[in-house]
Amino acid sequence: MIAIVDYGVGNIRSVERALVHVGAEVSLTSAPDDLAAADGVVLPGVGAFAPALARLIESGLGSRIVELSRLGKPVLGVCLGYQLLFEESTEHGRHAGLGLLPGRVVEVAGTSRLPVIGWCRVTQTGPSPLWDGVPDHSYFYFVHSFTPSESEHQVGCSDHSPAAAAAYGNVMGTQFHPEKSGADGLRLYANFVALCG
Repeated sequence: MIAIVDYGVGNIRSVERALVHVGAEVSLTSAPDDLAAADGVVLPGVGAFAPALARLIESGLGSRIVELSRLGKPVLGVCLGYQLLFEESTEHGRHAGLGLLPGRVVEVAGTSRLPVIGWCRVTQTGPSPLWDGVPDHSYFYFVHSFTPSESEHQVGCSDHSPAAAAAYGNVMGTQFHPEKSGADGLRLYANFVALCG
């Protein structure tokens, strides 16, 4: 069973539909104790870093995700959920993140149009089980104004996101939305579900 963390931000229903489509049993939960029973955890998110992090901390979900990830449970962050896995963000000030991935989240550079919305080609820069069966240079759908800067654990980059995907052991994430990225996005979710099996 895959737990989708429901902390009041994000497009959790589209993430749920994508995971069900690839054969996962899914539970939407806002209860920290429910995460322990799951085989893997997906942390989605849309919105701003600081209020999202505050909700995770206040609910106890943030500390539970950190604890379970350190015990080896697979965790996948998506968009804002991915950014929250990093050590800090510079979005509207400086804010500490969950600290599961080293690095910081910064404003997208090199464009006058924010947020960046649309399809971008992702180059696979490192090995990851997430990429199994996903062709290099596939297009994925992005909606973001901030992104992790280059990370020692990055496994994918795009024109506007030097760390479009990262993976460090059982902790991984994507700046793009696999649930909005067609067959390649579904394959990525299927690969994560397989890791949790």
